[in-house]
Amino acid sequence: MKYIEKFQYITHDIPHLSHIEQAQLACEAGAKWIQYRCLSKADEALLQEINAIAEICDDWGSTLIVTNHIHLNGKADIQGFHIEDMDADFVALRKLVGNDITLGGSADTIENLIRLASEGADYAGYGPFAVSETKPNGYALIDLEAYHHTIKELQAKAIQLPVLAVGGIKNYDVEALMQTGIYGIAVSGAINFADDFIEAYQDFYLLVKESPVN
Repeated sequence: MKYIEKFQYITHDIPHLSHIEQAQLACEAGAKWIQYRCLSKADEALLQEINAIAEICDDWGSTLIVTNHIHLNGKADIQGFHIEDMDADFVALRKLVGNDITLGGSADTIENLIRLASEGADYAGYGPFAVSETKPNGYALIDLEAYHHTIKELQAKAIQLPVLAVGGIKNYDVEALMQTGIYGIAVSGAINFADDFIEAYQDFYLLVKESPVN
């Protein structure tokens, strides 16, 4: 099984910090997993930014995951991709990128999670838990009881897919979420818009890592 970090940080298009600045701050705070999520640039600009972030990740020993843009595989030092299309064919994607590349997917139902596991995804982001400032969408929210039920059902089916809660998560949500049996947490807005980015990152990190469930 590939290394999947329990606390994942996601960059976003925000006015006060570039993606590169976000990655630098996250790595300075101790991040071991950076998911670069930029859907607003053409390939040339994406690669310039990805190469800069890849250097930062290499300096700090962090894993670099790129949201979507799987056609850029092999064109930069990218360790994996997170695919947001819930209908994506992960069997085909795996054939495209090979076994060494990490592939994660998004899911909002247990059926989606089961399919991702059966098609060879390495992990899944499951949500939204709450309304997100950085990624608004029309999906129904998934509450704590639903997370708990989902994890129990996956365990009953012997499905060993690391599932991370995602979507509008605040630091005061972490303890209860981890108690559902979820593998980990993915966060963007609560760190990007905090008064102190590094302090916010480290608060989340400690809450996840020190969870008695893990």
